[in-house]
Amino acid sequence: MSTPAPLRLGILISGRGSNMAAIAHACRERRIAAEVAVVLSERPGAQGLAIARDLDLDARAIAWPGAARRVEFERAAAAVLGEKGAQLIVLAGFMRILSGSFVAAHQGAILNIHPSLLPKYPGLHTHRRALDARDREHGATVHFVTAELDGGPRILQAKVPVLQDDTEQSLCARVQSAEHIIYPRVIGWRADGRLLWRAGSPWLDGRPLLQPLVETFDA
Repeated sequence: MSTPAPLRLGILISGRGSNMAAIAHACRERRIAAEVAVVLSERPGAQGLAIARDLDLDARAIAWPGAARRVEFERAAAAVLGEKGAQLIVLAGFMRILSGSFVAAHQGAILNIHPSLLPKYPGLHTHRRALDARDREHGATVHFVTAELDGGPRILQAKVPVLQDDTEQSLCARVQSAEHIIYPRVIGWRADGRLLWRAGSPWLDGRPLLQPLVETFDA
């Protein structure tokens, strides 16, 4: 019996691309049955593009023309993703909001990771908000992307403790370490056919995923 072809990923980044690199290494080390088809950024100077090229990945910049004309970016991005045969779009620190029409055209085929325990703290500055609220735990969430910002069905969450002497930087670093574990894991589930999108909701191992799975990480 032949081995199924790996799931082809189109990864969108805006900055350093640390999750992109973690996913690329998981693919290269065959920890997940996927491969990075292309890395795209709307910022030509994004550090993650250089990192992707160092990893011998196809890395391209598509200029962002502004929110009012984002359809131009989305049209160009869709053309590249189609050209490269991307089967799953992975948002990895991509800081732009995709239009409802783009999301609808790729329904069930876009994942994102957000640095909070959604539904808490959608949007920006999540680590600062967790510290200001004196939360005892914080984390990250992998979810399917829908038209609602950071509101798509949650798949897997990582919980980390908030320490008494934490700063935004230290808490961010600990959350990112957990992100680098859970994001490739979810992509692996999708590549193995365990994670599906059916009738507008996620299914895992043949059952509706009504609540996200949670993994707890030590300090």
